[in-house]
Amino acid sequence: MSARNAFLLLLMLIVIFVAEGKDDTPQRFLLYDVNPGEGFNLRRDVYLRMAVLVSHLNALQPWTLVLPPWSSPYHWRSNHLDQERIPWFKFFDIQSLNKFVPVLELHDFPNKNKHWKIDEVIILQHFDFQENSLWEEKLEYVECNESEIYYWKEQDNKWRGRFWNYANISASSVRCMALQGLATTLIPFLIEQKAKAIMLDRAEVALHHAFGDVEYWAARRSMRFARNLVEAAHLFRKSHLNSSNESDNTVRPNDWKSEEQQVDLSLNRGGPYIGVHLRRKDFVTGRAKDVPSINSAAKQIEKLAKKFDVGKVFVASDGTDKELIELRKALSHLMVHQFQPTKEEVELYLDGGVAIIEQIICSHARAFIGTYESTFSFRIQEEREIMGFHPDTTFQRLCGDDDVACEQPSRWRIQFD
Repeated sequence: MSARNAFLLLLMLIVIFVAEGKDDTPQRFLLYDVNPGEGFNLRRDVYLRMAVLVSHLNALQPWTLVLPPWSSPYHWRSNHLDQERIPWFKFFDIQSLNKFVPVLELHDFPNKNKHWKIDEVIILQHFDFQENSLWEEKLEYVECNESEIYYWKEQDNKWRGRFWNYANISASSVRCMALQGLATTLIPFLIEQKAKAIMLDRAEVALHHAFGDVEYWAARRSMRFARNLVEAAHLFRKSHLNSSNESDNTVRPNDWKSEEQQVDLSLNRGGPYIGVHLRRKDFVTGRAKDVPSINSAAKQIEKLAKKFDVGKVFVASDGTDKELIELRKALSHLMVHQFQPTKEEVELYLDGGVAIIEQIICSHARAFIGTYESTFSFRIQEEREIMGFHPDTTFQRLCGDDDVACEQPSRWRIQFD
């Protein structure tokens, strides 16, 4: 019997066994964290993997997903602000998330005398790479890689660690497990454990259960943004870009579960502007052949604006002031806009909120063009898919100066029930 078939058989037996006593099963909690170096938009992707995992677990036992606070991802640059331990409600609609799986902010996680106890921390690691080996789903306990462990045992036999920079969190046990497989590969292991609260650290090691399927898109659609961020983006669109949901034909139902597949894929939907995500900084050196010079980017943007007969451009970019001034000069015959928050707005929305506002504005454009292999661009493409934009207006990317072939982004089309 293959390893995969054995896994499926074990899972089936667990389903039968658990179903008999499901009503008596106490509530269990799944916490998770990721590599500290991962960015904001990759962390959003890991949430989807964990949410789908909990959805499957809830078919067997009652589980709640505990949301890890946001703590200064790499691209957040407002160092004068305290951007540690930020709850999810600052960026996302918690009520909307709860309509896919039960979720809790960490500060709502049950505690005793303001001390949170996690029964077991499992640090996920990759299996050692073996050339020419066949890929198969597998997991097993392993020795921890010392360079990747951020936990230590104290004299009271409690484990302390990073825990999102909270001093009042401890764990009873910390172990490492090598995983090669989907997030749902962990189901038999999690069901078998007696622990009430289990934390998966380095959760990015677990792969999507089925990337792009109906369940993935349901989880993704549930990730509605916080209302104040949506309102800020809509105000900017109305004030600077002559854009509104009514005029752009982008009105959405209040409840994502009421959304249906859009059938009107008109090329004229969206606001009368081009949305651009121009990634710079480390991409300029790390992906030099895929990132255009400022002049080349301007020519590509100009061509797209002419194609869609619009005279305005909205640019989201991490470029320097010098680069963005150069871009404006190269696009002097177009009206170039950026979201430039005031000091008070940065303090209110934080860096993550500002990034989301930029994504919302880009997602409502007549057409969008992004940066190769950027998760920021990919999240915008997903938003446009959810709103039903024509794929020809969404899946486009800026080409490198010498990239003749210039492979365009994969078209991950939305799936509904």
